[in-house]
Amino acid sequence: MQTNQQAANAWRILFLLFLANLFNFFDRTIPAIIIEPIRMEWGLSDLQLGLIGTAFTIVYAVAGVPLGRMADTGSRRKIMGWGLAAWSGLTALNGLAWNYWSFLLIRMGIGIGEASYAPAANSLIGDLFPAHKRARAMGVFMLGLPLGLLLAFFTIGAMVQAFDSWRAPFVIAAVPGLILAVFLFFIREPARGAAESRPVSDAPVDKPMRKVLAIRTFWWLVLAGLAFNFATYACNSFLVPMLQRYYGLTLHNAAMATGVIVGLTGLVGLTLGGWVADKVHQRWANGRLLFAALSMLIGGVCTGWALLAGRLDTAVFVAVFSVGWLFAYNFYTCVYTAIQDVIEPRLRATAMALYFAGLYLLGGGLGPLAVGWLSDHYAKAAMHAAGASEMTEAFKAVGLHDAMLLIPVALLLTLLALLQAARCFQADALRMRGEVEQAVPTEGATLLD
Repeated sequence: MQTNQQAANAWRILFLLFLANLFNFFDRTIPAIIIEPIRMEWGLSDLQLGLIGTAFTIVYAVAGVPLGRMADTGSRRKIMGWGLAAWSGLTALNGLAWNYWSFLLIRMGIGIGEASYAPAANSLIGDLFPAHKRARAMGVFMLGLPLGLLLAFFTIGAMVQAFDSWRAPFVIAAVPGLILAVFLFFIREPARGAAESRPVSDAPVDKPMRKVLAIRTFWWLVLAGLAFNFATYACNSFLVPMLQRYYGLTLHNAAMATGVIVGLTGLVGLTLGGWVADKVHQRWANGRLLFAALSMLIGGVCTGWALLAGRLDTAVFVAVFSVGWLFAYNFYTCVYTAIQDVIEPRLRATAMALYFAGLYLLGGGLGPLAVGWLSDHYAKAAMHAAGASEMTEAFKAVGLHDAMLLIPVALLLTLLALLQAARCFQADALRMRGEVEQAVPTEGATLLD
């Protein structure tokens, strides 16, 4: 019997998953926007600012693996619901932090709550939609990323101005998340593997992590994700303060410009990119990954030129950097879908948890820290080159701008890993289908495209 069907409630559930993803990235982005007021209030270095993002992502990565295994064996709706309630409550608590270290510890707690969400949600999408519709469904789900960023970058500055405090946005952001958590508990989950072309066994998998790590495509996609997350977390953590220091924008204007670069572009990139990814996949088996590789090339060239060109007109910098980031968004619809194509349904949440562990532990965790350290280094070099004896905001501006060149370098490294993944993708996808058919033999079973 062939299933290969879309669940009747697929789009309703996807809408809830999208909303939760939106609040995930909204809450996660607040520190990147109010980072300059925090730096001034507590007298922090850029390395300390980078550590805020790094601590969050390391905890996120470590907690994600056991939570991913729980999502493969337990109730995904409960894991997502309790996770959303936890990170929303802690986000409100973040606004009450009394010093740098209390702020850092609360962010780490938020990381545990948010780690529960992505593996379970990705696994659920794989069971709601058949393979030929997953890139589009993933594109809709991932729209929560740019919309969450866009909403944050366009409203947080106004909240800070309205309440004359950087603490207010944390409390305000917690309310919708707590309400949505209630709705997640009432999701009606499909059976695991319900959207596959063949029935899927519900028997437990022996040595699940070893099976996932034996897939070559998965390893290359982890390396690609590591480099890509390095770039995105470095960008999201420091683009607002870079625009404030180097281009002299106010917090509100710098946040809105960043919203255009990393938020507005995602609306186009994820919507159109998901459609293109599905089309090229129908023509070539590894088409999604080749499309992602081409997108990284364009992203690396555009962001690199915008930074290397020096003190451009602000509008020109925003426009060119935005083009690069628009193409970079194709990573999500192409790579997340490719992982589902090479991982059998019973292991998808585990695979996504391992994937996110690599991305956040080594990619997202190192990105803000490396840029922060390099920014302090370049600022001191600029001060010594000028023959000055005191650090000024002008030197800090040059230091941070130059450190951001790590972003295009990371995008080009992502390109190389994607090309390697494309080489072994087809064989691994065919092997996965064969394993699914072996687990539940059916009369006259054949490998289906």
